[in-house]
Amino acid sequence: MAKDKTIFTCTECGGTSPRWLGKCPACGAWNTLIEQVAEAGPGKNRLSAPQGYAGLAHAQPVMPLAAIEAQDVARTPSSIDELDRVLGGGIVEGGVVLIGGDPGIGKSTLLLQAMDALQRAGLPTLYVTGEESGAQVALRSRRLGIEGSQVKLLAEIQLEKILATVEATQPAVVVIDSIQTTYSDQLTSAPGSVAQVRECAAHLTRMAKGTGIAVILVGHVTKEGALAGPRVLEHMVDTVLYFEGDTHSQFRLVRAIKNRFGAVNEIGVFAMTEKGLKGVSNPSAIFLSQHSEPVPGSCVMVTLEGTRPMLVEIQALVDSGGPSPRRLSVGLDKDRLAMLLAVLHRHAGVACMDQDVFVNAVGGVRISEPAADLAVMLSITSSLRGKPLPKGFIAFGEVGLAGEVRPAPRGQERLKEAAKLGFSVAVVPKANAPKKPIEGLTIHAVERVEEAMNVVRGL
Repeated sequence: MAKDKTIFTCTECGGTSPRWLGKCPACGAWNTLIEQVAEAGPGKNRLSAPQGYAGLAHAQPVMPLAAIEAQDVARTPSSIDELDRVLGGGIVEGGVVLIGGDPGIGKSTLLLQAMDALQRAGLPTLYVTGEESGAQVALRSRRLGIEGSQVKLLAEIQLEKILATVEATQPAVVVIDSIQTTYSDQLTSAPGSVAQVRECAAHLTRMAKGTGIAVILVGHVTKEGALAGPRVLEHMVDTVLYFEGDTHSQFRLVRAIKNRFGAVNEIGVFAMTEKGLKGVSNPSAIFLSQHSEPVPGSCVMVTLEGTRPMLVEIQALVDSGGPSPRRLSVGLDKDRLAMLLAVLHRHAGVACMDQDVFVNAVGGVRISEPAADLAVMLSITSSLRGKPLPKGFIAFGEVGLAGEVRPAPRGQERLKEAAKLGFSVAVVPKANAPKKPIEGLTIHAVERVEEAMNVVRGL
């Protein structure tokens, strides 16, 4: 028997090579080429028109942008406020959402709750499960307290059967759990391969745009935490959500990293309970430790996650190190920590060259904005000197290499959020100082790191 011809496909970009190479010739990624059977068949694209471009009867009209009527997309709330916040207000007709996360973190649980809420609101829904049987999903719904649910369930992994069921039932929202288990008969490769994931996602996206049915795809993640499959999968869909959080912790974060119908970098906070995932309306309480008295090495800052200001506690521990002191940060950029230590030494006279420095953002939150710089430096100084910062103290601001304290965006909203939660003293960049005083909050505006250190010493 003749041996099947094989090709090597890149898991990052989907590029192909006739032989294995250490580096993908298309995108330059290393060790991403995997072997699979080459597809035999006609050369034309399966997603193209039957007659090809030359056979099209009518070309699409070309119009200037000013002549196109633009309307805001209609959204359907899912009745789960935190999920709607991340989606930008609700589910969009014909939108394709990709949600990924570690196994067991709660993706299927959240989507089952959302589908039941939509069904009860009068929208027909279809939940397609490829990883569990119908009985397992039914048992989960009983555990979540969802009694008498009318969500239609289909246990199927073949794409053609799924599309036929969608056409027959005409739901408003379809969940595919998961895209890695779905396969098409048009390809000979196994489910989960690059070709199958790309082909199935393309067909489902085409179906969503053509019929107006919203599609939610559940995606697996790799051990590095990225979505499994080719990166083209993220380009196809309209919205990409990541489920974050430790499976041993009660709290989960849902973060939007792409959204064609809303703002990115929004965050939804959930608590895992016996009855499923519940939205957390005041997430600042999660990220603040409960100290009866102020402790050294702790400083609270106000960070922005999309449109939401949140209070996060930054903790630092400075301890005597050996000849090679360690610099470790959790939830913050490690390279930025090294830079802040150099600025602290050069411009504030605080030396940590022979000290181990550990910095942590409480609650597992990840802070990517530079507005945390000032809080990190103050917490390090507090731990080094063994003196706690005053009770009810907050700080935020970006610190430059020249020692200047730069403003943070939307400083007024940060200060109002802190005052609302009972904080009384704030050290902020001078450009963020409010024109009108905020009741209950004493604000110290600084321009340089030295000023901030002197203010803290005098409190």
